[in-house]
Amino acid sequence: MTNILQKIYQNRYFLLFILLFAYVQSIYTRTSIRAQFSWYIFTPEAALASLVSAGILFLVLLFFIRKWQKFGVLNTQKILKIFGASLVVYVLIMKFSGFLIAFVFGNIDRNFNTQTLTLSIISNFLDGFIYGSFFLAYYYFHVIKKQQIELMNYNQALAESKINQLKTQLNPHFLFNNLNVLDQLIEEDKEQASEFLNEFAEIYRYVLQASDKEIISLSEELEFAKQYFKLIQHKYGNAYQFKIEYYKASGFVVPLSLQLLIENAVQHNLGTVENPIFIEVVIDDAITVKNNIKPKRNNKVTSGRALNNLKEQYQLLTEKPISIHQSETFFSITIPFIHTSEK
Repeated sequence: MTNILQKIYQNRYFLLFILLFAYVQSIYTRTSIRAQFSWYIFTPEAALASLVSAGILFLVLLFFIRKWQKFGVLNTQKILKIFGASLVVYVLIMKFSGFLIAFVFGNIDRNFNTQTLTLSIISNFLDGFIYGSFFLAYYYFHVIKKQQIELMNYNQALAESKINQLKTQLNPHFLFNNLNVLDQLIEEDKEQASEFLNEFAEIYRYVLQASDKEIISLSEELEFAKQYFKLIQHKYGNAYQFKIEYYKASGFVVPLSLQLLIENAVQHNLGTVENPIFIEVVIDDAITVKNNIKPKRNNKVTSGRALNNLKEQYQLLTEKPISIHQSETFFSITIPFIHTSEK
């Protein structure tokens, strides 16, 4: 009983619509038949009776929906089958209940003669068609809405899962590259290696925290990029120069974006104190990381996995793509801002 009352409450606006429609229908019918005004025209008993008969039809429709459309997959042929079977059963129920009432009151001859029976069957069929159409439209609207929500939640979960997979690939990449730097410093300068290790520990703490986030504020990412570049200077000194230019800034970025792009510039270009590599971050409508090109000799062919991973993360989080531009002297990568409205 509690479940029934709860269902009625959940669908109260639809049932109120049915009652109001039935009330207007009863007023129209009585006005057409009597062709004169009286208070009887506005009495609600006919509307209440229509609401009860519509409720019977709704139960019949639900029975056939659950019998023939168990998985909620919308199929026009099945919907027509459900609607047709429900109309037939509804008319039979109304005639059987009408016959029982007529039998109790001794009105079988008056209510079940050929003309009256034909008219009442047509009336029941038309009412069933109208109210049944209302119900199916209402029911499948909620089915489609529920499926859209489930699909949206599934796509969001899938995107989050994909992002997490990409991050698990980037973190070991970051760790491995910097451990190689540490290994070289230990052989060259143990004191500098110790400083490097302390700074690296602080930076990697940020990496672990950022890994739990899909996006991060620009200010946090810039601060991390500055700290990361200090690690670069531990190994290369002034062979690589770093500069940030602000014009305007808003929005968020994928964590470790700038670190990866700085690392990309260092990995592919040979900088020296006499001829340094200038890495510049320009912040405007988007973020552009650019550097002059001085390819390393015997430069190893890299898989580009880290950069591809970054592209995939942005594809999942925003419609704006990462753009790459290269000339004979300069290389640049532009990453878009991610706004919270896109999430």
